[in-house]
Amino acid sequence: MARNLHLTDTREATGSISLASFNVKIKMYYLEQIKLKHRFVSIILQMDLGVLKIVPTRLKCDSEQRHFTPWLAEHIEELNHAIGVELAVENIEVAAGPYSADILAKDTTDNRYVIIENQLQKSDHDHLGKALTYASVLDASTIIWIATEFTPEHKKVLDWLNDHTTDEISLYGVQLELWQIDDSSPAVRFNVISKPNIAVREAAMTKLPDELSESKQIQFDFWIKFRDKLAKTKRIPSLQTPRPQYWYAISLGRSNIHLSNICNTDSNTVGVRVYISHKIVDKMLPFLESKKEEIEKSIGKSLQWNPNPENRANIILLSYAPDFLDPARKEEALEWLVDYTIKVRDAFSKLVRGLIF
Repeated sequence: MARNLHLTDTREATGSISLASFNVKIKMYYLEQIKLKHRFVSIILQMDLGVLKIVPTRLKCDSEQRHFTPWLAEHIEELNHAIGVELAVENIEVAAGPYSADILAKDTTDNRYVIIENQLQKSDHDHLGKALTYASVLDASTIIWIATEFTPEHKKVLDWLNDHTTDEISLYGVQLELWQIDDSSPAVRFNVISKPNIAVREAAMTKLPDELSESKQIQFDFWIKFRDKLAKTKRIPSLQTPRPQYWYAISLGRSNIHLSNICNTDSNTVGVRVYISHKIVDKMLPFLESKKEEIEKSIGKSLQWNPNPENRANIILLSYAPDFLDPARKEEALEWLVDYTIKVRDAFSKLVRGLIF
């Protein structure tokens, strides 16, 4: 390692800097940097590095139906990581009238259906039309179109639809590549070329035709700040666009159960809720209750288990009342909610991911 250059090393007894000594130090410093650079190049040249190349997709997968679609259904987490949305596969080759959608999935944040249309070639009108048809027949809120290449026109279509539809409809264009080092097994790489524009959607939300009530405006502002703070932690991959409502949903990595955080202006409380759909509550709630001690120890707090048993869907709640309407304490509420959102999600997601009843 090159040693640091200190001007104080060149000071003479009088405290002044000798110009000749300073020039010598400068030359020695740069000579050391050159030696390090040459040494690094020499090491690189001696290494046995492979050659990275892109493999034509059709050489490895000659059929969406027989090869790529089943593989993607088994490795959906690869796509989840690329697009920042947590999906759970429902089925493949799902009937949509006389046609069939490649993959039907659910967004585990809100349980809305997602259509995945695979195309192992350049994008074309046929597959765009199919994706829109499948989404309408199967009532899907999200379309993910995967192709090996997108024409500028098709990318523009996706961008235009994202900018001119509500935040309940989302479209993703994902380029598929296969990367290989020498003769190794190829690896899939997903490049997102089009996705919903969060900034545009948030701006549209502020221009709602009806005036927001005071409480809705407070909640909207609160969720924007909450989402931004939570995003900075990089602990949760998929965060929804804030809306002027009292809840904010976050995925637990499984359908029919998710976090549904609250910002209640009536009771002046914020909270983290685990929402369990009526479809699985009869089996999921007893399972989680059997893990109660482990869960609460992990979070460091006692939870309210099923406070409203008369409801078909059930919740597990952790709440906090910091008087967040007071501007001086709003930051405290946000910090608390971000902290315990992460703790509660970590505790529950590891238990429910992949759980089959």
